[in-house]
Amino acid sequence: MIMRSYQLYHYTIPMDSQVVLRNRFLKQREGLLVHVKCGEHEGWGEIAPLPEYSAETLEQALVQARAWLEDWSALRCPCEKMSLTGLYPSVAFGLSCAMAELSGKLGEAMNTHSAPLCYGDPDELYAKLDKIEGEKVAKIKVGLYEANRDGLIADMFLEAIPDLQLRLDANRVWTLEKARQFAKYVKPEHRARIQFIEEPCKTPQLSLEFARETGIALAWDESVREPHSDVQKNEWVRAIVIKPTLIGSLERCVELVEQAHAQGMLAVISSSIESSFGLTQLARIAAQYTPKTTPGLDTLDLMQTQLVRPWKGSSLPIAGLESEFITAL
Repeated sequence: MIMRSYQLYHYTIPMDSQVVLRNRFLKQREGLLVHVKCGEHEGWGEIAPLPEYSAETLEQALVQARAWLEDWSALRCPCEKMSLTGLYPSVAFGLSCAMAELSGKLGEAMNTHSAPLCYGDPDELYAKLDKIEGEKVAKIKVGLYEANRDGLIADMFLEAIPDLQLRLDANRVWTLEKARQFAKYVKPEHRARIQFIEEPCKTPQLSLEFARETGIALAWDESVREPHSDVQKNEWVRAIVIKPTLIGSLERCVELVEQAHAQGMLAVISSSIESSFGLTQLARIAAQYTPKTTPGLDTLDLMQTQLVRPWKGSSLPIAGLESEFITAL
């Protein structure tokens, strides 16, 4: 008989004081680490609902994860598996990663060549781009300020760095008129180097209208997270953005990747501000399933410490399981 066991940990990491999620400051990032063992094999995962974006709270995720793990640990047959169907997205993703590590199905190689993220300070992005060798891809959050300012900033970068490809994320905040104001300040000759803008308008239909008018390509983000959504090919949609913590199990994420690739679209693995632990797993997923695409994982600098597993090149201190930031449950 093969014994199964699990351990849950709660973490709390202080954040940069300027991080804004929709209409609130994110002062600390909380989540769970899950450790599973089956015989001599073990696996880890991170469950970290994102405030303002995840439907579930951390408390709800903990209750559900513990119940699932109790049932899983009671299984005695080594070949017996449990379904992740019906679980909250963050829970399904964290548990599926733990099971993938346990069974050796998650590769060790990591794609850490991430698109640097700008939250408003252009000088910071210039400094990051100077360190990048090869393809220069950067991401700017838009919609936090006036649309015309966002357009001017994007155009400034494209003008200053001729080989730059920009990704923009608007989180459906603009009306069509606001999106038009943004595009007005981006020179037509620069628009082709906007790799995509993630859902600029309040509805997918308005975003498609914006793309047809301006020639600026789109990426689906929120649309991919809607229940039972499938990737639909469209001449104005270049990519889908996959944020596993908000989507669900690793198997569901891989299914979306395969749908996008089958239609000639990019699939971009992206962070939901996970800890360095979660980011390393996202980098492994990116290396395994989207090896030719730069992922969007440049969020670690928003935190004040790393967690258990280090991120390549980071100078932040590393908090271990016995640190003040982690509590065994």
